[in-house]
Amino acid sequence: MDTQLSILIVDDVSTVRSFLSQTLMHLGIDNVKEASTASQCISECQAAKYSMIFLDIELPDGDGKELIAQINEMSPETNVIMVSAHSAVENVKDAIDKGAKGFIVKPFTPKKIAAMLKKFYPDLEIM
Repeated sequence: MDTQLSILIVDDVSTVRSFLSQTLMHLGIDNVKEASTASQCISECQAAKYSMIFLDIELPDGDGKELIAQINEMSPETNVIMVSAHSAVENVKDAIDKGAKGFIVKPFTPKKIAAMLKKFYPDLEIM
């Protein structure tokens, strides 16, 4: 695989992180890191560049939507995808206005994740 994607999953629920992580591994992406808080997310972003970040809106120490601007400032080439159980239109619009590149509603399927990856990385060979 020529495009080595690196993906960060930010969610305070470990089952969500592991499901997403396993889904990405099945799709052939090995470079996957996890964070469970807003502050962990920021330090991960300072330590490394990520191609894509799946970011939960509700984090124990902050609002995911507020993190988008910080991430985009540190790493403008990162595609931030908001993840939330609340698909209220305002939520989606707000996240996109704040700079998110996409939005996935929980519970999500591996198919949705694959479609999101394809949208941003059309050349990606998904297993």
